[in-house]
Amino acid sequence: MSITSEEASDAGSMDRSRLESYIFSCELSSEVPFFTFQGDEDEYLEHFLELRTVCLGEGAKEENNVVEVTAMNHQGKKVSVPVANLHVNCLPMVNLGDFELLAPVTLHLKSGSGPVTISGLHLITCEREADSEMSEDEEEREEEEMVPVKPAKKKQIL
Repeated sequence: MSITSEEASDAGSMDRSRLESYIFSCELSSEVPFFTFQGDEDEYLEHFLELRTVCLGEGAKEENNVVEVTAMNHQGKKVSVPVANLHVNCLPMVNLGDFELLAPVTLHLKSGSGPVTISGLHLITCEREADSEMSEDEEEREEEEMVPVKPAKKKQIL
């Protein structure tokens, strides 16, 4: 699934960013207690993880399973926050809505043995600065190649 902001915007607007979304899922358990979501190292791309649901998998024991998220806050400091406390008998699934985080994000099964499945969307925004810079360079070259227009000479009246 891929959605672009250009398709959603008016045809006349000059939108310079594009949004793509892909399904995301990972499973945490006592064997694999954490997962780190990272994006590509590209200066024109930003990767976001939009968490939607956290649910217990088949074979989960009667114990509390606490899922914690570690990401950067607005000051650039790492912050760890528990987002779900699941139990087979009373709360086997939590809907997080559109809980959006900028990569890198670490998901950690803080307590319990799982399995816990976390799902959502991997969002990628692409700033088209590279395209616009190239077009500016091309415009500059065209301006350089153009012959300057000389003003017309005035006729002298005899």
